[in-house]
Amino acid sequence: MLRGLVVLLLAALAACAPLPPGQGRGSLWQPSPNFDQRQPNFVILHQTSNDNTATALATLTDPQRKVSAHYLIGRDGAVLQLVDEAARAWHAGESWWGGSTDLNSASIGIELDNTGDEAFAEAQIVALLALLDELRTRYRIPAANFLGHGDIAPARKVDPSRLFPWQRLATRGFGLWCETPPPAAPAGFDALLGLQALGYDVAVPATARQAFRRHFAASDADAELAPAEQALLYCLLQKKVARG
Repeated sequence: MLRGLVVLLLAALAACAPLPPGQGRGSLWQPSPNFDQRQPNFVILHQTSNDNTATALATLTDPQRKVSAHYLIGRDGAVLQLVDEAARAWHAGESWWGGSTDLNSASIGIELDNTGDEAFAEAQIVALLALLDELRTRYRIPAANFLGHGDIAPARKVDPSRLFPWQRLATRGFGLWCETPPPAAPAGFDALLGLQALGYDVAVPATARQAFRRHFAASDADAELAPAEQALLYCLLQKKVARG
């Protein structure tokens, strides 16, 4: 009898109070300690292709556009947070990296205000490095998992541009890098399989090669990889394995 009254009382109180986040209607909130927050394992970098932060912010907060990122960094180094890190922002879209096809659910998205034809501002990169350091510490993100939008969607996206300072980020542990010239790749090395092993979607080989060059060689060419580029790819694969 007493148990029934308690249940009725709890139900009445629940009807009068706002529901806790994520609770279905008609259910009683009985919290369990057995759960995890969603854990980001990648950071995906973008450029806005806009002339100013205000325009980018309007796009990223427009309900009709259905696009967002966790952070937006202006040319002056101002950092705006748009989405909670525990939530799934809509920044990666259709994507593929190392077999993962839903990078939105596994990543933090960072937009850098840049047209794509200009150098990235020093204040912006300094602010980005500070933010990346926080994210790496908070989520223990592997060095190999700091990527560009063009890396995970090579057939659709080309950002950040070839002007982005990937080498500078890699010296701080955000991404892979090899000093040139690395030793030659072994005889019989298959560059296409190497690109796939690094993480790229090679369904369209030319766009995979183009994305690789944009990130690691500051080039937009899509031709077959030359021996020196194959050596670079092989070196990066070794670094990826060494860093787990």
